[in-house]
Amino acid sequence: MKKKLLSTIKKPRDLRKFGYTSLTVLCNQIREMLVDTVSKTGGHLSPNLGAVELTVSILRNFDVPKDSIVFDVGHQCYTYKILTDRMDKFHTLRQSGGISGFPRPYESEYDIFTSGHSSTSLSSAIGLARAKKLNGDKSKVIAIVGDGAMSGGMIYEAMNNIDSTLDNLIVVLNDNRMSISKSVGGISRYLLHIRTNVEYEATKNKVKNIIEKAPYVGRKIAKAIAKSKNAFRRYMYDGRLFEDFGFNYIGPVDGHDIVELDRLFKNAKSLKGPLFIHCITVKGKGYTPAEVNPGAYHGVGKFDFTGDAEDITLSESFSNIFGKKLADLASRNNKICAVTAAMKYATGLNFFSKEFPERFFDVGIAEQHAVTFSAGLAKGGMKPVFAVYSTFLQRAFDQLFQDVSLDDLDVLLAIDRAGIVGEDGETHHGIFDVSFLNSIGKFFVLSPSNYEELEYWLERLIDFKGPKAVRYPRGPQDKRLSKYKATGKEFDLIESKKNNDFVIVSYGRIIAEVFDAAKMLKSEGIDADIIKLNVILPLPAGLCEKLESYKKILFVEEGIIRGGVGSNLLRDLMLNGYKGDFYIKGIEKSVKHATVKELIKNCELDGESLASFARKRFC
Repeated sequence: MKKKLLSTIKKPRDLRKFGYTSLTVLCNQIREMLVDTVSKTGGHLSPNLGAVELTVSILRNFDVPKDSIVFDVGHQCYTYKILTDRMDKFHTLRQSGGISGFPRPYESEYDIFTSGHSSTSLSSAIGLARAKKLNGDKSKVIAIVGDGAMSGGMIYEAMNNIDSTLDNLIVVLNDNRMSISKSVGGISRYLLHIRTNVEYEATKNKVKNIIEKAPYVGRKIAKAIAKSKNAFRRYMYDGRLFEDFGFNYIGPVDGHDIVELDRLFKNAKSLKGPLFIHCITVKGKGYTPAEVNPGAYHGVGKFDFTGDAEDITLSESFSNIFGKKLADLASRNNKICAVTAAMKYATGLNFFSKEFPERFFDVGIAEQHAVTFSAGLAKGGMKPVFAVYSTFLQRAFDQLFQDVSLDDLDVLLAIDRAGIVGEDGETHHGIFDVSFLNSIGKFFVLSPSNYEELEYWLERLIDFKGPKAVRYPRGPQDKRLSKYKATGKEFDLIESKKNNDFVIVSYGRIIAEVFDAAKMLKSEGIDADIIKLNVILPLPAGLCEKLESYKKILFVEEGIIRGGVGSNLLRDLMLNGYKGDFYIKGIEKSVKHATVKELIKNCELDGESLASFARKRFC
């Protein structure tokens, strides 16, 4: 019977046939599916376990996709996907050719926007709600926002655009603190029930009209009642911020109480908006290891769901090597500060924060502020290091130019997750940072290929004056590259044969594939020299002169071709009168989700593909 319950849902409206007891069983089944699937595919587990009842209740009470559900970030959308025509495909989550771990309109009509970055949902939802009103569409727009998104400035820019005419907008705050707030108790639920009761709203408006019509004192009495009511409500619910922005604030409510949620959303459809509904949930709900350590299970790889949090913690990675080295450098230099945008553990800064809490700054999901804040630290004589995912650094392009580059400030960017990241897909690949840093200019950028090079160049960069960056991939170093020593040179000639006319140039992790390609070609009697770049921006001195002796040059980079290092090199060679054959192999368009190995092959950047291309093009 239990297995049959979940399998009977073909459309979201099927949820309406269940009673509350059955809905509780259903939510438990969904959690079992989440843990079982994510343990095999990897993904965002904790946030999805915490959003089950919330998602079920919203889908039960609104008419999707006519009513539009807009997710912030989108990593809490797994239950939504299961219940919107993708249950049978859920086992393909984040796999090549399978469903994405984030909302994707090309995947389903139920997914309204492509989302993967934080604090954007309210802006999208407001625009969509406005469009619906202009088109005479009376359906609703429901934005589901995580509490982490509330640290991003964009969401407050959006709230500043709220007014009472947006009565078709509902914002649901999924506040996944570790425990239910004390204010969510019997009295709170009772007051919440009264406030969201449609009859109460109608009666309240009638009483208000009668009082206001009373001679002489009517309006004064109504104003006094409203003032005392608002003060009491603000005291009880602490929703003053959202009310000041123009919302009708409701909450907090227990985000796991399916009965209360059902009553709330049923009534919310008839209440005057815009509404802001504050739900308290438990991150990792229903799976003990994730409840105990929600951070470790926020985004995970494959794991044994019978194990504990340590089973899924990557013990060695570029992020951890960076974090430990930075902490070591900070022990010898009290000017070094570390900055993160809500990514302390993910970027390896947990080591720094533990040792030097007074020099560690987590600014929340606010990359723009993080960059300009770092500029301020640098102006004050400190040595700030901003550790950030490549994909999230994109959000601070203007600040990098205006606040760091123009004044030549001593800010170091530690760009994590550079290149292809794998299963998180197109919104998370770090393939644009080289291109936009190149367009800004002034940034001195290093791209180490293994741990030793990362540690060596990080220490060198601390003392380098001006804007600089070091970029490195997600996860552990490639075993094929672990033996190579840091030379300290801006570029290395790895393989060289006298009078050879063919060279492959590359940098970073992808150089391992270049080595494989060269071996394959050599087995066929085709010799290829290899030049490994360490400094990628600006181009190392003497590089063009070195390359001018080659008639055939293949440049390989794990990033977008337009504006990349290869295009820089081609331009300089052409200006120097180079007449040989030059070709760039890189990424030409957005990359979807699959394993890193699969995606490198899909982009034809693996050793076999590179050898095949070189054979056809140059031989």
